Amino acid sequence: MPSRTSKFRGSRTHGRGKKAGRGAGLRGGRGNAGLLKHKTISRLKYDPMRFGRHGFKRPQKVVSAKITLNIGDLDEKLDELLKSGFAVKQDDKIKLNLTNMGVDKLLGFGRTANSYDIVVSDYSERAKEKLEAAGGSIQQP
Repeated sequence: MPSRTSKFRGSRTHGRGKKAGRGAGLRGGRGNAGLLKHKTISRLKYDPMRFGRHGFKRPQKVVSAKITLNIGDLDEKLDELLKSGFAVKQDDKIKLNLTNMGVDKLLGFGRTANSYDIVVSDYSERAKEKLEAAGGSIQQP
């Protein structure tokens, strides 16, 4: 019984047709070859985001996050604030300058038992309501 190779001696293509026997010809190239040419439809169907730029980059001045502090944290950190000099006790109120601390915005999460006079550049409406309910006030520098 002759071997398969010797069976095809004298045949130019060994029964594979013109391109099938030449490297990766039958499958249209190896790997990602032809994604912009003959494999376009499969790329559009299965991997439409492969080429090009997508989305946009936000400017850094917009992205920069504000440093925030909640009202509930004020009572917890009161001793540290008095020691470090950011807070001063006068009469029944505590005067506190958050701008000097580097805090950009005061938020209204939590409860406060003390009344504060706070200086901060930005604050939420809820923070203002809670401070005024406790007998305090907010000022902007």
